[in-house]
Amino acid sequence: MNEPKSAKYHRLKRRAGVVSLATSVGLVAGFLWLRPSLPIAVYVLLLAVVNEGIALPAAFYRGFVLERRYELSSEPVSAWFRDHAKAFGLATGFALVAAEVVYALIAWLPEWWWLATAFIGAGVTVLLAKLAPIVLLPLFYRFTLLDRPALTTRLLALSQRAGVPVLGVYEWGLGDRTRRANAALVGSGATRRILLSDTLLAEYSEDEIEVILAHELAHHIHGDIPKGIALELAVLLAACYFAGAAVDRLWAPLGLRGPADVAGLPLLLLVGGAVTLTATPMMNAFSRRHERKADQFALALTDQRDAFVSAMRRLGAQNLAEESPSRAAVWLFHTHPPVDERIAAARTVAG
Repeated sequence: MNEPKSAKYHRLKRRAGVVSLATSVGLVAGFLWLRPSLPIAVYVLLLAVVNEGIALPAAFYRGFVLERRYELSSEPVSAWFRDHAKAFGLATGFALVAAEVVYALIAWLPEWWWLATAFIGAGVTVLLAKLAPIVLLPLFYRFTLLDRPALTTRLLALSQRAGVPVLGVYEWGLGDRTRRANAALVGSGATRRILLSDTLLAEYSEDEIEVILAHELAHHIHGDIPKGIALELAVLLAACYFAGAAVDRLWAPLGLRGPADVAGLPLLLLVGGAVTLTATPMMNAFSRRHERKADQFALALTDQRDAFVSAMRRLGAQNLAEESPSRAAVWLFHTHPPVDERIAAARTVAG
């Protein structure tokens, strides 16, 4: 039996992800064995650069080769490398600051650094959620005010009816990179805004766009973002606690100078990463539950059941969503319910 196109795409992408993860784990373990004696910033920068060099082929395969092969990307290779370099620079900058903060906390609060680290991490997450629309996203995408007055008025009225005021409605330039369609409600308070990709605006009806946005509004109304941050805080607390416990127990056998020795950073990463990876299925289930509730809200708010079904079909086909994934695949990888399940639930609501 021929394997469906979407199933093969996701299988290959996951396989490349596993290879990338395995190489990164091997590299980090190697650094723990080598234990180079370096200043914190130099150590982190060296680890980041070496890991980037090793992981780049898998990242290029996942992010460019497969996207082109399955006709999801229209991005030239130069643009892909430019965006990848920006992402690497931002991630490395955050990593440098985070490492300095963590090791300062280990020195100042040897018993409770893990608790302080988790709460600082949660605070940074909240801040980034607020600032991302005006600071981070414009580094990668083009945004312009939507030049469709009737649709803008309709969506602003929908947000007011839902009780979620927004700054405005913006066209999100995705078409020069991908054929995927997307919509988002990003930011909070004075920075909250509606983003509609040009690929969505080009092919979807106003009814379909309205019901898609209603789904996004639901996440803000239901408080899914702070709930998600709270769950991330719980996982981060566990990751920091177990990582700290591992360093406290193993620093001497590993030949480290103490818990605050940066050469023990790989142990923090390996143990913390293992805890986070173990918690991922639970976090995915948490996310799928919120997505189901958001679908129900969108249907109730708009009464656009036919538009919801057609939008889900379009998005599934256009974004190459996995068809009929196994239970294991859903449990391990899916933050959203499968498209068929969402359509069936909508038809049930319609009665």
